[in-house]
Amino acid sequence: MDIHERPRRLRRTDGMRRLVRQVHLDPGNLILPVFVREGASEPIAIGSMPGVFQHTQSSLKAAVNEAAAAGVGSVMIFGVPSHKDANGDAACAHDSILADAIRWAKEEVGDSLPIIADLCLDEFTTHGHCGVLDANGNVDNDATLTQYQRMALTLADAGADILGLSGMMDGQVGAVRKALDAQGNIDTVLLAYAAKYASAFYGPFRDAVESTLEGDRKSYQQDPGNVNEAIREVRLDVAEGADIVMVKPGLPYLDVIARVSAEVEVPVAAYVVSGESSMIEAAAAAGMLDRERAILETLTSVKRAGADIIATYWATEVAHLLNR
Repeated sequence: MDIHERPRRLRRTDGMRRLVRQVHLDPGNLILPVFVREGASEPIAIGSMPGVFQHTQSSLKAAVNEAAAAGVGSVMIFGVPSHKDANGDAACAHDSILADAIRWAKEEVGDSLPIIADLCLDEFTTHGHCGVLDANGNVDNDATLTQYQRMALTLADAGADILGLSGMMDGQVGAVRKALDAQGNIDTVLLAYAAKYASAFYGPFRDAVESTLEGDRKSYQQDPGNVNEAIREVRLDVAEGADIVMVKPGLPYLDVIARVSAEVEVPVAAYVVSGESSMIEAAAAAGMLDRERAILETLTSVKRAGADIIATYWATEVAHLLNR
């Protein structure tokens, strides 16, 4: 046969494929999201998220230590409070469940594992929105920024290394950066959810944080049909001082991840969200696919699209797989 090029030579063995592999997953580039429930006496399984729990103080510490030992890059903490109010004032309290959880985590790992705190009000508001509502029931962007500033100072004081600004409010990065800098918190890293879409894939997460959402978030999260808008949002966040930008969700927005990574020079993160994970878990439980292969293929695709960092509920498990 007159075949001049035989690409299959480079796929012949596991060793050969490993030698020429272009995209590599690394535990150090993974973020483990965790939930901590105020007043919980034992870990509480989240029915729609197999293998994921609302943690107690002790189980949080165990999860953080396991992640650190496996080489996971960071842990992102979400608080599940026992009390909510209209403005999310509990999120700004020195002794909020989120602030306490940050302290518990830092007691275990110090500076060896960066701790990310979710900076948003949705877990703490009775209406479940990411901001303060005006008299007409709409999210008041600028009043929300004032709450974000208060919350940011609380979380930074608790020891958070990184603040995950997930509310998709206009000007949130600049407002938080200004408040932090004014208090001398110039080293606190800002991870901006710059392109967070109004997605159907967040359902299980809302179970995890016991969301009481009224209506939807389409007035502030992005339309799934838009990509140029995402680039605009990313550029604005970088200009306001974002140190890392995030695209969320992951798999339905691989094209957006690729566009964003080509546009900016700061690290790009992506979040493989609860619905994406639960789909794979459900299919694997039904015997439809090989679970481990599907997980690794999914995360590799997100990395291949251009994400430097990936938030995934499988972070510690995948770190163990990669180490093995």
